[in-house]
Amino acid sequence: MQSPAATPLPGPVAGFITSARVGRLATADAGGQPMVVPICYAFDGAALYSAVDAKPKQSPPEGLKRIRNLRANPRVSIVIDEYQEDWTRLRYVIIQGRADLLTGGPQFSHGVDLLMAKYSQYRALGLARESGLMIRVTPSRVSAWQYSS
Repeated sequence: MQSPAATPLPGPVAGFITSARVGRLATADAGGQPMVVPICYAFDGAALYSAVDAKPKQSPPEGLKRIRNLRANPRVSIVIDEYQEDWTRLRYVIIQGRADLLTGGPQFSHGVDLLMAKYSQYRALGLARESGLMIRVTPSRVSAWQYSS
């Protein structure tokens, strides 16, 4: 199943995106070199939000490769998948779209609220609502697959 972003997603696809705990964000630098990183995210039905938070990192947030890649090339893909040993339960969603970097404002606070509602770890970290660094991905295309016999 493929859906342009402007088309509402079928309920099971939107529900899977909303309930899944982790996705993999693929970015590429200006030269096209890809990189994939796991992300925690929240989905509001129109966009996905992922905070660049206070967990330990090797570089300050602005120096992270994914952030440098997004500044050079905002086109991204996210895969959200479920693996089971029972292969009749396999499924995934691939989201292609554009990423924006948010550092404050109403959309930033909205993303924080969604993330804190979904992850108790963010409530424990005390994710700031006023400012920080947040990745917002607006889907332009969504593809979903699940095993069917």
